[in-house]
Amino acid sequence: MPHEEYSKWQKDCLAEMFRLIKVDGAIFYNHKWRVQAGLLQDRQDIVNEFPVRQIIIWHRKGGINFNPGYFLPTYEVIYLIAKPKFKLVPKANAYGDVWEFTQEMNNGHPAPYPVTLIDRIISSTNAKLILDPFSGSGTTAIVSMGLRRNYIGIELSPDYCKMSEERIACNKIRSELQSPTLFNLFVEKV
Repeated sequence: MPHEEYSKWQKDCLAEMFRLIKVDGAIFYNHKWRVQAGLLQDRQDIVNEFPVRQIIIWHRKGGINFNPGYFLPTYEVIYLIAKPKFKLVPKANAYGDVWEFTQEMNNGHPAPYPVTLIDRIISSTNAKLILDPFSGSGTTAIVSMGLRRNYIGIELSPDYCKMSEERIACNKIRSELQSPTLFNLFVEKV
């Protein structure tokens, strides 16, 4: 997708989510680096109209780089876009703004998020409803279930929808067999 079209699409998605969240809500917008024609695409044209409260760096341990034209990317940026009354849960602010989590490797999705990363984001908030508009392999759904939060996932790819459905079904069965505490521990190791 051409950069201008892609940026508009992302801005439109963020604008609609921002419109819908409550006055104490927030969006954690993670965006992988995007390179087109050998040049890094700036994300400021996507987030510049939103109230970015903070930038969190997700430092990924490991990874693979098949492109000899640039160094292995080892971090991603998470923009905390917040409404005026958004607050973190007590003690969550102690995490700092650089988070180190290993890239998920046992997942058929090409860009899966670590369960521990999503757990940190969701458990740092009081959100009762979690929306993932690009739900991929369903990691956000699985973490939301483990934290007993309601969840809505949107995914265009039928293959990723199937992958997500299978992971969710598998985790529902496991959660019925385990206590919530054990379930949370299991989810972190998936």
